[in-house]
Amino acid sequence: MPGTLVLDCEGLSKLYLKDRGLLALVQAATEEGIRVVTAAMTTLEADYERVHPARIAWVLSRIDICDVTKELTAQAAVLLRNQRLHGHKYAIGAVLAAIARSSPSPVSVATSDPEDLAQLCGPAVEIITV
Repeated sequence: MPGTLVLDCEGLSKLYLKDRGLLALVQAATEEGIRVVTAAMTTLEADYERVHPARIAWVLSRIDICDVTKELTAQAAVLLRNQRLHGHKYAIGAVLAAIARSSPSPVSVATSDPEDLAQLCGPAVEIITV
């Protein structure tokens, strides 16, 4: 695979809401064969209040949803410990970082928290602010 694009909550919310910039980013990734992913828990966190359930279902059918497994949470816990961050605030970001770090490279993360995700992902992952 030619790489991975990971969406955080804001990235997924903007995709739900048909944000032109995010639509273009995801379309370009898809055309290049880049895998677009998010975490299962991010689908709950994303803003779906103003979005028709059919739109949410359609968007989610076109991206890969990573299960939050025991192994993935263990990787996330190591990242939190190594960065001395608390899980209460950074748990979902750590899960996304663990997904990013274990995905086929090159990897980009589309996020509204670039500092936090950059710290958790490390220099091998490109951070795209959305």
